[in-house]
Amino acid sequence: MSVRERDPLTGHMLTGHEWNGIKELNTAVPWPVWFFLIATFLFGLGYWLLMPAWPIGTTYTKGLLGINQRTIVTEQVRGAEQGRAAWMNRIATMDYAAIQADPALMRDVRDRGHVLFGDNCAACHGINAGGGPGYPNLTDGKWLWGGTPDAIFNTIRVGINSDHSETHVSQMLAFGREQVLDSKAIESVVAYVMALSRPDIAKARPRAVAAGRAVFAENCSVCHGDDARGNQTVGAPDLTDTTWLYGGDEQSITDTVYGGRQGQMPSWEARISPVDRKILTLYVLDRGAAGR
Repeated sequence: MSVRERDPLTGHMLTGHEWNGIKELNTAVPWPVWFFLIATFLFGLGYWLLMPAWPIGTTYTKGLLGINQRTIVTEQVRGAEQGRAAWMNRIATMDYAAIQADPALMRDVRDRGHVLFGDNCAACHGINAGGGPGYPNLTDGKWLWGGTPDAIFNTIRVGINSDHSETHVSQMLAFGREQVLDSKAIESVVAYVMALSRPDIAKARPRAVAAGRAVFAENCSVCHGDDARGNQTVGAPDLTDTTWLYGGDEQSITDTVYGGRQGQMPSWEARISPVDRKILTLYVLDRGAAGR
């Protein structure tokens, strides 16, 4: 077949290729294709000339515009820090009550505090600060070491049973494992502790509760107080409410009395700046106020 053959229907020349009776037309490339190919080539050429593009040994072509993304990001970060410095300086110098009374500052506290809490505290206390077994709920107003802003700030600073020289120190004796109390005494004191917040226990097990009261007075009141309402000086919890750090059922309380407890919280003094610790304090207090 001649390559000069022309298709009688379209008038286009044929390429000379044929497959099962189908002949290939030698048609021109559509102009939109040429347009986009040329435009893409010109764009690529312009980009190579204007922007950083080609690696050359230990450096790269800088481009005629001299754009440097590292410089841009550094300037953006510096600008963000300068913008944040104004309200952070106010937080650093104002007292807690004044900050809490300022809606604009509290919006900044919530934004910054949410990030700080998520990065440093949520792994133990939960993203919503609701706590979990062995980790206190920070929104219920039940504080082991004091719930004032200064007390919370100090707890964040020194930690609990941490390596800080001023750390809070707290440990509950393993009354069963150390053979301070026998099984009968443990059973009685557990009944008494449960009865403090559950009147039904006092009615159902009056003898055990009465015996447990004596055991409590002799062994537990030195930390938890004669009224069992706790002692924030030594981090002893209030046993008269329904808030339990390790569980309030009979087995959990028995395990606590038998094996003791010693929680731990790291010191954040060397990890978080004073103003960020203050923001965390305000954030935790705000979470508690929102939950009540």
